[in-house]
Amino acid sequence: MRRALGLLILLAGGAALALWLARVGGSVEIRVGDAWVGVSFPVAMLLLIAAFVLLHGLLALIAWLRRLPGRLSASRALRRRADGDAAVTRALVALAAGTANGARHEVRRARALLGDTPQTLLLAAEAERLAGREEAAAEVFGLLAKREDARFLGLRGLLRQAMQREDWPEAQRLAREAELAQPGAAWLREERQLLASRTRDWREALALAPKGTPLAPLALAAASQEPDPDKAAALERQAVQADPGFAPAAIAHAARLAAQGSPRRARAILAEAWARAPHPDLGAAWIAPVEDPLARVKAVEDLIHATRDHPESRLLMAGVALAAGLTGRARSELEALIAGADADRRAYLLLAELEEAELGDTPEARGAQARWLREAAKAASEPRWRCTDCGAEHDAWKPDCAHCGAAGTIAWGAPPARLASRSAA
Repeated sequence: MRRALGLLILLAGGAALALWLARVGGSVEIRVGDAWVGVSFPVAMLLLIAAFVLLHGLLALIAWLRRLPGRLSASRALRRRADGDAAVTRALVALAAGTANGARHEVRRARALLGDTPQTLLLAAEAERLAGREEAAAEVFGLLAKREDARFLGLRGLLRQAMQREDWPEAQRLAREAELAQPGAAWLREERQLLASRTRDWREALALAPKGTPLAPLALAAASQEPDPDKAAALERQAVQADPGFAPAAIAHAARLAAQGSPRRARAILAEAWARAPHPDLGAAWIAPVEDPLARVKAVEDLIHATRDHPESRLLMAGVALAAGLTGRARSELEALIAGADADRRAYLLLAELEEAELGDTPEARGAQARWLREAAKAASEPRWRCTDCGAEHDAWKPDCAHCGAAGTIAWGAPPARLASRSAA
């Protein structure tokens, strides 16, 4: 509507101007020597306007012709960009669908249209990996790693490949380069932590452990790899501080303190660990410096005063009492343990030893022993160090499982219910 009004106003203005020029009259003469040209003033004005319009049109045509190659080039670039973007989209769809050949075809088209941009190179590498062409993928990741704007992408792809083929030295080198390219990247931190566990670099694993990870096992494992005694002691202390009830850490730190001439501090560490989580290895370490059997009974009483009714406390007291010849004390501990339904196989085996100690090699003793041995065969297995991944048993705690190779999976505890029921059967 506004255009129509504007056009009408323009036409009205032009008509008014033509009428005014017609009324004005007059003429315009152009003399050149003896020749002259004379036209009326309105005609001269119209000719002038026509000449201006013609000249303007000619100049506009020349400018348009000069810009034509650029416009054609820009138009072709836009078409190539649109076709390239469409090829990228199709490549993404093919990758999501797991169609390796289709993805590779679309990526080649995208690279031909768009060139080797970080996006097309990354898609090319992923398409090659999907097709199982790891060497070709590594070559493309290498091209990415050489670009300043996409170096981290290339290094990430190469790192994933190195870890997949378990080339740990190469993976560590790539991880260090990726850290320089993108410091503090969350994904890289997780990969470095996994890499440290796979390579058994426990100090690195401890430094990179995410929030919520049990630090005591990692710190103790790092201490076992540390050649410097002072640093090893600091790591053992860190393990104890992280989990005062973690028996292996308490035992290792107590042994170091005792060797350094601090037996009282060593025994305080063991007592604290026992109070938090009684463990047979802690009991063995507690009584190791005491040689007299009766003195051991007194030492155990000092240790278990806060955990008197715990099964490990009763088993430890029964064992040292039996060794000291205090069979009555041993029997009372074992019978209380059995009555509480917390007894495992160890309690019944100790009762069998107790019968022999009290009755000697007699038919009565052999009958009582046979009864307790039958009970032991039906009882639950004693707690052991077991791998939570494969179930393999270990005589002592280790940072990793020697059977399946899993790291940080060795834990103390009773066997799974299915194993216990199988042993009872």
